[in-house]
Amino acid sequence: MPLPLDALPDDAVALKAIILAQREEVTRMKASVRAYEALVQALKIRIARLQQPPAPTRPVQRGMAGPGLLAHILVSKFDDHLPLYRQGEILARLGADIPRSTLIDWCGQAVSTLRPLSALIKAEIMCSDRLHVDDTPIKVLDPSRRTADGKSRGVKEGRIWVYVRDDRPWGGSDPPGAAYYFSPDRKGEHPQAHLADFKGVLQADAYGGFKKLYEAGTDEAPRIREAACWAHLRRDFHDVWKMTGSPIAREALDRIGALYDIERDIAAQSAEVRRRVRQEHSKPRVEAFRAWCESQLPRIPGKGDLAKAMRYALNRWHAFTLFLEDGRVAIDNNAAERAIRPVAIGRKNYLFAGSDAGGDIIADAMTIIETAKFAGLDPQAYLADVLTRINDHPARKLDELTPWSWRPPSEQRSRAA
Repeated sequence: MPLPLDALPDDAVALKAIILAQREEVTRMKASVRAYEALVQALKIRIARLQQPPAPTRPVQRGMAGPGLLAHILVSKFDDHLPLYRQGEILARLGADIPRSTLIDWCGQAVSTLRPLSALIKAEIMCSDRLHVDDTPIKVLDPSRRTADGKSRGVKEGRIWVYVRDDRPWGGSDPPGAAYYFSPDRKGEHPQAHLADFKGVLQADAYGGFKKLYEAGTDEAPRIREAACWAHLRRDFHDVWKMTGSPIAREALDRIGALYDIERDIAAQSAEVRRRVRQEHSKPRVEAFRAWCESQLPRIPGKGDLAKAMRYALNRWHAFTLFLEDGRVAIDNNAAERAIRPVAIGRKNYLFAGSDAGGDIIADAMTIIETAKFAGLDPQAYLADVLTRINDHPARKLDELTPWSWRPPSEQRSRAA
């Protein structure tokens, strides 16, 4: 054990001075090392901050809502049909007191952020050569509307249109999807604008606004061919049978039912197989149905609902028989009727759109959500990821975010690795 400095003899003063000097040097060296280590640590922190990627752009500018919450709000309203005031009550119970006006603003901004994606989905669907179409009314607030006595009525009837591409029944390769549009009224100019570039088969009801679309062009060939809906016709006969018990209506139901039995047997078969089976088995029954209707009309009241149903079919016979000639054409328009049903359910809950812009928000949100469901995706998980990425995603690669091309984050990470 070394002696303390006080224990050294007086003649060791020189040695004592040397030891003190060495101690001071060691102390200075230790301080320098600590200062150096502190400097290195500070530099590491600074470098890490410089290397850290910038935070992703928020989907709602100047808003605190993250993509997960926004996705939940959109899906709750447009898929679960929960009005925003009820969502606000639910959030308040969970401890988040968010004003309804804020939820409305977030909803609108989120859909605005997603609008380029909605437009891309619509463009892809509308370039198909076969579409189902249907529409349904929706109330829209309009303070400019006034009654005869000058009082504000405040509401008008807008319209939501849906165009569906679904080639799954015949094994087509194009992925299914639904494109929704809002219009402030039901004038024929709206579907005519939607379908301005469309060429192919349009399966629809007998709405007069479509009539101009089926007219022959300058080359004497119509740009759009009409396909009718046997399910719509069946409902007309079913309503008569249910109200009156008419045996003629019952026979009509049985005849149409035989056609659907054949359709069940050829579901998911190729277009050529479907055409061949329909020609062999369905066509004779369809021709017999026409002859039967023509024979029944003179025997029943001409202004009755039963006669109206028969004339509805006979007057559009070319549209009711197109499915016999083309195996890609469906026997009915149920694909569009299923796609428009969520709008009808939603309006019973949120009652109206706040404006024409609100109608556009409904159409764009439903285009994305319903197409995601067609693709077998969880719409909330899909929207949460898309809202996280879309503002920083290259516009030229926006198709990567469509429901048909999107991959879950876990799969994205595994591919990157």
